[in-house]
Amino acid sequence: MILAKRPEIDRFLSRPEPGIRAAVIHGKDRSGVAERATTLCKTVTPDLNDPFNVTLLTDTDIDADDGRLEDALTAMSLMGGRRLVRIRLGNEKASTDKALAAALKIHADGGYNPDAMLVIEAGGLGRDSALRKAAEASKGAVGIACYEDETGDVARMTREALAAEKVSLSSDALDRFVSRLPRERGLMRQEIERLILYIGPGSGIQLGLDDLEAHLGVEPDASLQDAALQAFGGKAAAAQSGLRRALAEGESSVVAVRQVSIHLGKLRRINILQNAGAGAKEAAKAAGVFWKQEAEMLRQARAWRLPELDQVLESVNSADLATRTTGMPEALIVERLLLEISARARRMGL
Repeated sequence: MILAKRPEIDRFLSRPEPGIRAAVIHGKDRSGVAERATTLCKTVTPDLNDPFNVTLLTDTDIDADDGRLEDALTAMSLMGGRRLVRIRLGNEKASTDKALAAALKIHADGGYNPDAMLVIEAGGLGRDSALRKAAEASKGAVGIACYEDETGDVARMTREALAAEKVSLSSDALDRFVSRLPRERGLMRQEIERLILYIGPGSGIQLGLDDLEAHLGVEPDASLQDAALQAFGGKAAAAQSGLRRALAEGESSVVAVRQVSIHLGKLRRINILQNAGAGAKEAAKAAGVFWKQEAEMLRQARAWRLPELDQVLESVNSADLATRTTGMPEALIVERLLLEISARARRMGL
């Protein structure tokens, strides 16, 4: 079964139908996929770290042991409650895709533990993906594609997050803030949280446009923004210099990757708006581009088209994960990412 409309997706994620035993949530916005998967998983069990009722697997786990997935899906709860099998895919290997598709078909038809819920988080699955086809064709499973949030959805998300902390923005300030936000869910949430801290949680204050501009003008990570700008412009040495300066000033590698993702998001936004008929300056303004950087951003956007940006997004997501989970030197991970982007930019003539 396919879920495509936002109201039906939100309704399913909060109250899944009893006959559904599997869900494949996929999209290029990894944090958006993870957020929706977490919402769904919490309807199965409130404690996602429960060692008795929750099994978390990756594609590496499945590739290393052919029987591990079947064991997880057939296992019964030892302590009562419903079983949850959650799978996070880090790549799109054809062999893993087919293996998961076969297991999903059996489980959706009740062939394993019929009380278990299978939730699979994946990247951007194409229409030729066996896993995606299996989820969309089965009556006992759903396929949910995560696309970029529309401006209205982002505004609603911002209003709700602010209201929960008893603060708000005026209508013109909200429009301005939303236009500046990256379109990646995780980064979006971080920027909204930073704004809430700036206003003061629980203060009851409504921020106007002038006060918001003061907040937007505070850029503690300006060196990282410059590093991202230089990398996408093909200037490797300048990008390295900006990164090292920022790290020396106490900025973190996690924030450095975030700035690369924000810059990529702005280029994507410019592309999408121009493809929809917007003028160059109009698109740059709507994407939240600082006026002093407008000419350079538009120069980059002419070379960095959506297919090229999507390729880089995979590298950005990998670097983000690596800076949080691996034992590799974080600064080296970010520097390698900037050099990769710079090299791609130079090959495109920037």
